[in-house]
Amino acid sequence: MPTDERAHLRWVRPEPEEKLLDALARLRAAGEPMLLGEGTRYAGAFRAHGLVVPVWDLPADTPAEEWIEPATQWQARLEEALAVTEPLNADERRARAGLLSRQITIR
Repeated sequence: MPTDERAHLRWVRPEPEEKLLDALARLRAAGEPMLLGEGTRYAGAFRAHGLVVPVWDLPADTPAEEWIEPATQWQARLEEALAVTEPLNADERRARAGLLSRQITIR
């Protein structure tokens, strides 16, 4: 019987919550894949101690070292989005609302 076990990348981000959420919304609204590669899925995010922690589901059978390059590439796209300072447009606000609906707070 096959198992559907997944590994996870939980990436604690140092950016202020609002700035990070805006950047994630910009990426999503631009159609930027929130994936790290084949077989991955952006699962959402949680907040802990004032930090936002995006989470991805990953195939459990792939060694952790193989996610370094895709994560580095995603980091570069995120940094570009973080550099944008204009207010969110309508599509970005909708994307942000969708991201927030999947976010939980851990106390």
